[in-house]
Amino acid sequence: MMTFFDSGPLEAIAPILPQVILIIMALLVPAVGLLNRKASSVFTLAGSAVAMIVTGWMMYDGYTGLFMDMFRFDQFTGLMTLIFLAVLCLVSMMSFAGSETKKHHGEYFALLLIATIGMMFVAGATDLIAIFVGIELASISSYALVAFRKNDPRSPEASVKYLIIGGISTAFSLFGMSLIYGLSGTTNIEAVATFLASADISLPFIVGTMAMIAGFGFKVAVVPFHAWAPDVYEGAPTPVTTFLATGSKKMGFVVFFKVFLLMFIFAQAFGAIHELQWMFAIIAAITMTFGNIVAISQTNIKRMLAYSSIAQAGYIMIVLAVASEYALVGGLFHMITHVFMKGGAFIIVGALCIRGFSEDISDYKGLAKRAPLVAFAMMLFLFSLAGIPPLAGFASKFVLFSSAVTPAGTWIWLVAVAVINSAISLFYYARVVKAMYIDKGTTTERIAIPKIYMAAMMICVAFVIVLGVYPGPVIELCEAAASALLP
Repeated sequence: MMTFFDSGPLEAIAPILPQVILIIMALLVPAVGLLNRKASSVFTLAGSAVAMIVTGWMMYDGYTGLFMDMFRFDQFTGLMTLIFLAVLCLVSMMSFAGSETKKHHGEYFALLLIATIGMMFVAGATDLIAIFVGIELASISSYALVAFRKNDPRSPEASVKYLIIGGISTAFSLFGMSLIYGLSGTTNIEAVATFLASADISLPFIVGTMAMIAGFGFKVAVVPFHAWAPDVYEGAPTPVTTFLATGSKKMGFVVFFKVFLLMFIFAQAFGAIHELQWMFAIIAAITMTFGNIVAISQTNIKRMLAYSSIAQAGYIMIVLAVASEYALVGGLFHMITHVFMKGGAFIIVGALCIRGFSEDISDYKGLAKRAPLVAFAMMLFLFSLAGIPPLAGFASKFVLFSSAVTPAGTWIWLVAVAVINSAISLFYYARVVKAMYIDKGTTTERIAIPKIYMAAMMICVAFVIVLGVYPGPVIELCEAAASALLP
């Protein structure tokens, strides 16, 4: 069927049209930044909205196209692009009134745009080289963004740690890719998958697989590649922390889905499908358990949310263990809900930091009396992360966990571990709720939250509620995306 994007001046660049829009914005925003931070934020937000509209139109139009045999636009690419753009919109709103990024705002928003462009290229990549370039584009920009809180020594320290560990992970990823290329003679994902389906297991394959798991595991902060996350989340400006927790992690999972789910498991690589699935199942179980247990002892809310993100990564790793289309649907749905659950929580943390709150959980005592709506929103986000019905986190966890309940019963133990860990997470989330609603604060003076933060918070609240009580349309989008990715 002929679509609007199959002809005319947009035909050649149509598969990467959303990226082209952001590239133009990234080139122009430093000049806009010469005016003020608010102009930069509005400009970035407007560009993100335009790119979202174009992406949505392309998905609605049913467009599918290939650019230079390296990037494909389809329903999967479109859905992930919308997720990354939604993250960019939320972070741009947070940065509108943020004091942590008040200097060099033009460069700050340019880096945000460039990092998002890298993530979008990864979403559409059909080649290992394209994936690597997209990852590095997003990562190098993120290293600079983490250091933007120049008056806090934790920020440059976090940036250096992020850079060093990121460089090591890049080396592992590239080494693994080079071995796979040496085996197959190609870097095209579908061609590699075809080769692996008929090849015999070998030492280069084993080493290459382990190297890529280590390299990409860093991007999603699964155990034992998680050590960077708490320090970086704590040291980075809160909008950047939000960007890393809700955007960068999703990019990492896209890579896992494309490389391991599509290229290895669905290709029945070397007959090693069961070994790979069990490896991912063990990583998932250890990651969710470690993240939740360590989060219990945290007194800094950003570190607590960091360990919570590690646990959430463990939940999404279930997709790679189960390796089914339904599991991928659940993983994509949980990635969408996580943007608004975790993003909303960090928005509140950022808003309170602007009003003089520290990042210590004890500072949240009595918040329900000082800012009732903010406290209620935070409670919704935390309970949604724990999987309390009828919120979005319950709906997405239900789909994700139920995908592991197969007739063979192989992964029932993994479902049990995931459910137990969700119960554990409720303990430390409830501790924050207790501080807000039960503990008495030192003052009852009302807090005036910046309007732009309130708007971003309410957007997240709306999605957390709507996706919980009426998830059908979004699940259908996830089903279309999963069908587009998997053969």
